[in-house]
Amino acid sequence: MELDAMPTSFKVVIPQFGPAETLEIVEAELAAPADNEVQVEGMFASINPIDVKTRAGLGWAAQSNKDNLPWTPGYDLVGKVLAVGDSVSGFSIGDHVVGFIGFPLEAGAYAQRLNVVSQELLKVPNSITFEAAAALPLAGLTAMQAVQKASIEPGQSVLILGGAGGVGHIAVQLAVATGADVYTTCGATNLDYMATLGATAINYHVAPASQQLQGIDVLIDLIGGDVALDAMKCLKSGSRVITIPTITADKIKAEAENIGVTAEGMLVEPNTEQLTTLLNMVGDGSLKIDIQTVFSMADVVKAHQQVETGHTRGKVLLDLSH
Repeated sequence: MELDAMPTSFKVVIPQFGPAETLEIVEAELAAPADNEVQVEGMFASINPIDVKTRAGLGWAAQSNKDNLPWTPGYDLVGKVLAVGDSVSGFSIGDHVVGFIGFPLEAGAYAQRLNVVSQELLKVPNSITFEAAAALPLAGLTAMQAVQKASIEPGQSVLILGGAGGVGHIAVQLAVATGADVYTTCGATNLDYMATLGATAINYHVAPASQQLQGIDVLIDLIGGDVALDAMKCLKSGSRVITIPTITADKIKAEAENIGVTAEGMLVEPNTEQLTTLLNMVGDGSLKIDIQTVFSMADVVKAHQQVETGHTRGKVLLDLSH
């Protein structure tokens, strides 16, 4: 895909559900911001697994938007304020802002210019890069809320499935900070990386987690399906499971009931107070954000294909400026 030499305002759309190649870049007309909105020039958006699943027609977001196509994905946005609505306070033209926007059904961050409800935005702290800020909202909030819901106590053993991914590498750090003994699954290339974050890594290519670990107190499942069902064999009686993938949540909860452990599904919720905390943690160095690749907007198909591999370390971003 190539943008025109002199674009005005472009956005990525899902015209129909299907493979990454179905994504299109279209020119969009944009009205002035409403009274409660801020018009933002997009700088970076984050590519999340939910974007890929929705584009493929899978999950609740796809079902909810099947009659709204073409639809622009993207919940994580960093950009610069171009205009503010009449009733908006706290933002000025030229401010750099970050937000978890349009969740769960509107989305829209894959755009070079868009209007955003001001309550969804925060100013980007001077201590953090724009790229790190863009990587944080959905993944960071999911990780923080999962760790909090798990009620981890110091000294407990915690297994996080998929620790090298976007949510995973943040969840690992937050779980380590509770004083727990943190284990995580990953491939061989990420074993050393997980150690730098304070976790003991389990190479899933060597053997399933159930053959390498026992006596786990808390399972944070970021993978779902058969991998999660196997990992539940690592748990001791009375353990807790927090499962994130909605597609397999019912199956995980049913198995938990069978083996006598507690399992809860979870859907991330927007929370600007928590997002502020995460931004400040990155700013002071207590939380590290790993960004594997930044793709241009014109390469959005390649960006989706990368996330779809399931083997991304940290986050994949979309550079909305070109």
